Amino acid sequence: MTQLSDIQTPKARRRWPVDLWSAGAVAIAALVLMPIVAVLWMAFNPAQNIWPHLISTTLPRYLSNTAILMFSVGLLSAVAGTGTAWLVTMYRFPMSRTLDWALLLPLAIPGYVGAYALVDFLEYAGPVQSLLREVFGWSTSRDYYFPQIRSRWAAVVVLSASLFPYVYLLSRAAFREQSGGVYEVARALGAGPWGRFFRVGLPLARPAIAVGVAIVMMETVNDFGTVDFFAVQTLTTGIFTVWLEQSNAGGAAQIASVILFVILGLALVERLGRRRLRYYQYARNSRPVVPVSLAGPKGWTAMSFCLLPFLVGFVLPVGVMAAHALTRVDRWLDPGLIGALFNTVSVGLMAAFATVGAAVFLVYGVRLTGRLVPRLLLPLTTVGYAAPGAVLAVGILIPLAAFDNAFADWVLRLTGVEIGLLMTGSVGALVYAYSVRFFAIGQGAVDAAMGRVSPSLPMAARSLGKGPMGVLARVYTPMMKSSVATALLLVFVDCVKELPATLILRPFNFTTLATRTYEQASLERIADAAPSALLIIAVGLAAVLLLVRSNR
Repeated sequence: MTQLSDIQTPKARRRWPVDLWSAGAVAIAALVLMPIVAVLWMAFNPAQNIWPHLISTTLPRYLSNTAILMFSVGLLSAVAGTGTAWLVTMYRFPMSRTLDWALLLPLAIPGYVGAYALVDFLEYAGPVQSLLREVFGWSTSRDYYFPQIRSRWAAVVVLSASLFPYVYLLSRAAFREQSGGVYEVARALGAGPWGRFFRVGLPLARPAIAVGVAIVMMETVNDFGTVDFFAVQTLTTGIFTVWLEQSNAGGAAQIASVILFVILGLALVERLGRRRLRYYQYARNSRPVVPVSLAGPKGWTAMSFCLLPFLVGFVLPVGVMAAHALTRVDRWLDPGLIGALFNTVSVGLMAAFATVGAAVFLVYGVRLTGRLVPRLLLPLTTVGYAAPGAVLAVGILIPLAAFDNAFADWVLRLTGVEIGLLMTGSVGALVYAYSVRFFAIGQGAVDAAMGRVSPSLPMAARSLGKGPMGVLARVYTPMMKSSVATALLLVFVDCVKELPATLILRPFNFTTLATRTYEQASLERIADAAPSALLIIAVGLAAVLLLVRSNR
């Protein structure tokens, strides 16, 4: 593809060996990668090496719990996401058209909100056990058996219910893009419904399913609120334990480095697993898949299979939180809730505009100059999305604290004035963490939008005398404003839901909707947590509904 760099003259290139766009792109990429590099540096150069202690005590438990959660949630999400996507794409049954978009709604529910709702619904004083005691005449918990709610299996169910839409969205798109003629041939050769699924549909959709499962497993590693509420000790909870309870930043960095290697291992296995797989669609105007009508027991069975994850992942959390929020309307007027809402919106908006603005500068700078270093750094900037929030917090807070202390000492020696810490424990550090964490969303949207602009348009603008800023403002911006707006909304929503990085990096007495929900629920005050949880869900629904609209 011809880029703007192709129309620059050799004389201009010699005159400006290092231009501002190239230098700015490199600087942005360096800022995005700095926390990851800092974590690795601190892990291998700690002030106090606790590797032997970690390996002999807690690290095996953290690793085993994390691995069990990852693979269990990945497997359950793959089954739920792929199965529901296949059914709503290939068949028509009761509520199939509604479930086609409703199955995306659990994306709006943070895992920790689902955990609070599930425990409140199934605990001893909850409606389920209360109804059982009333129906069967039981008086105490010793009269009957009920599974332990705060356990690892419950964490698996909650995380799967909130994360399976990633697999559903990608696999549904893969099934829709397949040719209906392939299935007609398979049917003519005697393949039944199961045969068409396992021998045709599943192999063709495997790359999309693998990407979805990889995202689910990465998000499982990133989770803190759910596993902490269910008392499951994972690598992420280990960072909080070692750092905040044992005051060992180096040990936290070492655990964070283990998480990074786990994430990189997941990405590597996923790529190696499909490196020799190639699937091509030969017909340019292939026939779309024609859904088959299912009636009677088969239709109701398909509906039940698709309805179950929607009920667990969306209806249950929203219903439980709404029931609590409606018991006392005065909680909605709590000054703490209003302050948390203001903090959440303001920080989320700052992070969204900073992230997408930096992504526009980076992608445009790479396309404009075509220099080697920015082009090599561009794909690396997406690694922040795979890094859990707790890992980024470690990589940001400790270098910022070192910089603040050194700068304060320098100012003190120079002027005799004690200025204190500037960035550490500030809103700026939180915005920086959000931007690094979700930079891949902005970068991917902007890169895809710029790639759809015909190269002849910026070339024509340059020939008419427009400079780089003029081309960006007059050509690219109008044609990619929809993609930029979508990226802004998605980054904002993810910032609203982010919990681990917020808990570590937020300023003193600075509360967001996520931290308020976590703090109230940790104190078993679900009713007080309900309004903030519903506000998080409402913000998430806005992004999901936009996603539904764009995927119709």
